[in-house]
Amino acid sequence: MERPLFIPVILGTARQGRESEHAAKFVFEQTKKRAGVETEFIDVRTLPMKLDDAGEQMKDPKFSATIERCDGLIIVTPEYNHSFPGLLKHALDMNLKEYIHKAVGICGVSAGAFGGARVIETLLPVMRELGLVTIFEDVNFARIGTLFDERGKLLDENFVRRVDMFLNELIWMSRVLRHGRDNITPV
Repeated sequence: MERPLFIPVILGTARQGRESEHAAKFVFEQTKKRAGVETEFIDVRTLPMKLDDAGEQMKDPKFSATIERCDGLIIVTPEYNHSFPGLLKHALDMNLKEYIHKAVGICGVSAGAFGGARVIETLLPVMRELGLVTIFEDVNFARIGTLFDERGKLLDENFVRRVDMFLNELIWMSRVLRHGRDNITPV
C-alpha cells in the first residue's frame, strides 16, 4: 500500500485579529478528512525566524524537516496591498532544495471582492523560483468577514465544494510529482 501523502497547510500571516485564520483552519480540517493524506498546520506566527539574516542561513531545522518530508503544500494567505505578507516570504525563503518538484496550492483571502486573487498572482513567480509546481485550482476567500462566524464556523457551504476541487487537483499533482521524484533521475 502506498504511503500517505503529506500535505501541510501554512497560514501566511502573523497579524493580530487575522480573519484568514478561519479560512486556513477550514482548509486544514478539509485536508484532514482526505483518505491517504496526512497534514499539519503551520502558523508563520510560531515559526522561529531570525530577522537579522536571510535565506537558508536562518533555516529552522524543524520547519525544514517538515518541508523536506512533504509531498505538497497549501498556502493560505491574505492579500496585503495587492501582495503577500513579508513574513510569509521570509518563512518561505528559509528553504530551497526542500521545495523542488513538489506541488503547491494557494488560497487567497481578502476583505474585498477579489478574494485574494492578486496575492495568488504575486506569489506565482515566487513559487516557481522556489521549485514548487503550482496547481491550476485556487480558492479565493472573498469578503472574508462574511464567510465565518466569530467562532470560525463556515457560513457559506459553497466553499466545501471549492476546497474539494482544489484538494482533488493538489492531491493528484502531489502524487504524480512524488512518483517522479522517486522514480525518475533528474537530468
